[in-house]
Formats: sequence, C-alpha cells, structure tokens
Amino acid sequence: MGYKKRKEGVIMEQKRENWGSRIGFIMAAAGSAVGLGNIWRFPYLTGENGGGAFIVIYLGCVVFVGLSIMIAEFAVGRRTSLAAVGAYKSYSPRWTFAGVLGVLSAFFIMGFYPVVGGWALAYIFKSFTGLLGAPEAIGDAFGAFIGNSVEPLIWMVIYLAINVYIVAKGVAGGIEKAGKILMPMLYVLLIVVAVKSLSLPGSGAGLEFLFKPDFSKVTGQTFLAALGQAFFSLSLGMGCMITYGSYLNKQEKLPNNALIVTMMDTSVALLAGIALFPAIFAFGMEPAAGPGLVFVVAPTIFAEMGGMGVLFSAIFFLALMIAALTSSVSLLEVVVAYLIDERKMARKPAVYGTAIVMAVLCILSSLSLGALAGVKVLGVGFFDFFDILTDKIFLAIGGMLLAIFTGWFVKKEDLKDELTNGGTVSFGLFEAWYVLVKYVIPILIGIVAVMGIMAIEQTSLMIFGLLIIVVLAIFSNKL
Repeated sequence: MGYKKRKEGVIMEQKRENWGSRIGFIMAAAGSAVGLGNIWRFPYLTGENGGGAFIVIYLGCVVFVGLSIMIAEFAVGRRTSLAAVGAYKSYSPRWTFAGVLGVLSAFFIMGFYPVVGGWALAYIFKSFTGLLGAPEAIGDAFGAFIGNSVEPLIWMVIYLAINVYIVAKGVAGGIEKAGKILMPMLYVLLIVVAVKSLSLPGSGAGLEFLFKPDFSKVTGQTFLAALGQAFFSLSLGMGCMITYGSYLNKQEKLPNNALIVTMMDTSVALLAGIALFPAIFAFGMEPAAGPGLVFVVAPTIFAEMGGMGVLFSAIFFLALMIAALTSSVSLLEVVVAYLIDERKMARKPAVYGTAIVMAVLCILSSLSLGALAGVKVLGVGFFDFFDILTDKIFLAIGGMLLAIFTGWFVKKEDLKDELTNGGTVSFGLFEAWYVLVKYVIPILIGIVAVMGIMAIEQTSLMIFGLLIIVVLAIFSNKL
C-alpha cells in the first residue's frame, strides 16, 4: 500500500516501508515492549507486592492477557497495512478516536519519557565521576540532579536526538538496525550485572524472595498491580504494536512472533529482578523501596561493591538507557507513522517536527521537578500530568477499546484468515484466543482502568482525561 507524492512536478507512488527480516522485526517489537517498565517499574512493584507471589500472578496475566492483546494488535496492523489511526478508521470512521487516542498516548508519554531516559544516560557517566563516592549522599544527589534547571535538559536533548536519528533512518534502515544491535546488548549487560549480584554472599535470600511465592501476602491490589504491569510493560494500548504490525509481510506467523516478543519482554523483567534483588538482600537493604529503587538504591548497592562497583553501575545504567531507547523509538514512530499515513508527510519532516514539539513538553516536564515546581496543571506538575494522563487513563482505556474493537467489530473470519495466513498455517488456539479477546479481556482491562482512574487523587485531571476521550469519540469521523 502506498500513497502518491509530488516531486518536481511528477506524481510518484511512494511505497510503504516494511521490515527487512523476521529477526529485525522481532528485535524491534521486543525493544518496543521492553522499556523503563521492565527495569525500573517491575522490580519496585515486585518489592512492594511481596516478591514471588506477585511474579506468579504477573506471568499468568502476561500469558492470558498481554499475549492475546499483542496478537490482536499485530493482526489489526497487518490486516490494514496502516498505523493505529488508519487501521481503526479503515473499519469505521467512528472508531478513529481509538487510534487518535493511541497517538496521543505515545505523544504525551514522550513528553516525559526522554527526561527519564536522559537521567539513565547521565548516570552512566556519573558512575565514573564520583556518584558512588559517598553512598550516604546518593539520594540527595539524585534529588539535586533532577531539580537542576540545566543539566537534565542537556541529557534529555542528547537522548531525544538519538531517537530522532534512528527513526529518521526509516523502518528497516533505522528502527530495525537499532533493534538488532540494542536488544542483544541489553541482554548481555543485564546478564553481567545479574551474575555479579548472584555472586555476592547472602544473595540466595534475594532469589528466595523472587521465586518462592508467599500467597499470604496477596491482596486484591496485588492482582491489579500484576495485570496493570503485564499490560503496560508490553507497550499495548498505545498503537505501537499496530504500527509495527502494519510493516509486516503476509508470510509472518503472527501468533509465533507475538509469543517470542512476549517471552523476550518478560525475560528482561525477570533478569532485572535477578540483577537487583540478590544484591539488595546481600547488603541488607529494603526490597520495597518504591520508584527510587533504580536511581537511589541501585547506585548505593554498587557503591557497596567497592572498586568494581563503578563498572557495574555504568553497565546497569547503560542497560536501563538502552531499554528506554528501544521503547521511546517506537513511541516516536507511532506519531510519525500517523503523519506519514494520514497527513502524507515525508518521514524526515515528520520526525523533526514531532521531536521539536516533544522536546518542548520534555522541557516543561523536567523543569516541573525544579524551577517550575510551583506551576501546576490541574493540581500536578507537568511531569506528573503527562504520566497520570497516559498511564492511568489513556493506556487503560485504549487497551480496553482495542479488545472490544477486535472482538466485536472485526469479523471473526477476517481475524482467522490473518492469523493463519489465509489458512496456510495452523493456529490451534484460535477459538480460545477469540473468546479471551471478545469476552474476558475487555472486562479484566475494564476493571484495571476503572480502579486506576478511581485511584487518581486529582479529580479535575481525571475529568479532563475522560473529557478528551469523549470529544475524540464525538468528532472522530472528522479527523
């Protein structure tokens, strides 16, 4: 599928980009799924929710919910050969709002994600320049760093520029090549840190915490946290996998590829847990350290390791930066693909224009932790505004809409045709998958969405987010 483009007075057909190889697609899709949620969010949620029991529930949610939704997103994307907005709109203009919601989610996530990616990039270098010299001051040093008005912005711009360079190179020439390099590197780096962590005296207690379930600590909140993490860590509900699926050729086996991507994403999360918790227990630290686990507790652990701690700290934060990068590249691509497919823009102008606007949002997010801390949007700073709006409202509702759309509005025979490559390959679990997507998953995600939205303390922000969705739904056929 292509579109016409005028060049020097001649209308030429521009062919839509595709992945160059299966391994390239898998690495890119796995990279999209793997992100800060795996190395930053997963370990602290595991710590806060009792360890092994949370992991068992999380794995169940990944298999039954995450994998099913990923298969659905790949199927919708490849069936239409269009990114999120076009894929929905091709079935009905009234569904355009669901695609636009995905694009908005990606756009606003990129309003703060490069800020955190910049922190990880900075901490690679800070590991060599005295960060670990005073373990007792690491927490204060992090607070001073993110509150600075200039330094975090410099690192954010460098990080965002790397994203721009990769995405501007195109699907096969940029995103695919980067995935082939970055994903294997991420695994190697995490394995190196995990081996060191496991070699520490007393590390066995960390493994027991991770892999010996204690179901007496399980509450309703544990299930909600596990389902939410399984869903969000796979980059679902924001159009990433629909967009990546739209670049696939018709010979690829979608269920197989979705399974591989899901397994890779989950293995990175588990590796991150193995890299951190044995060391946490070895040095007698608190496993339920919350969001500060990565930027405060982890450097403190590396400081306790002595001379080699500097190297392992740099390796860990390089892994964190790579995980963030592979996800943010896909988020940028969601917006760029929309501009290419729907607005007929050339790739490079779409990338550069989008990145400039994202940079402005990132500046506001970064400064909201320091110089603009007193400036509030509906009761919160810019960083928290973009985070809550997407994580608690847009993504949850976007995922629920995707399940409803796939199960109730896409023809069952079309889905079966797509997932069996026109009947040439087998997908024996199709009926079970279809029941899950049509009946079970919308309810489960709906519960997470409602619980997440109800937990938002800023009522005005909740109303604002829901109002955006209502407006999109009303005017979707005009977009």
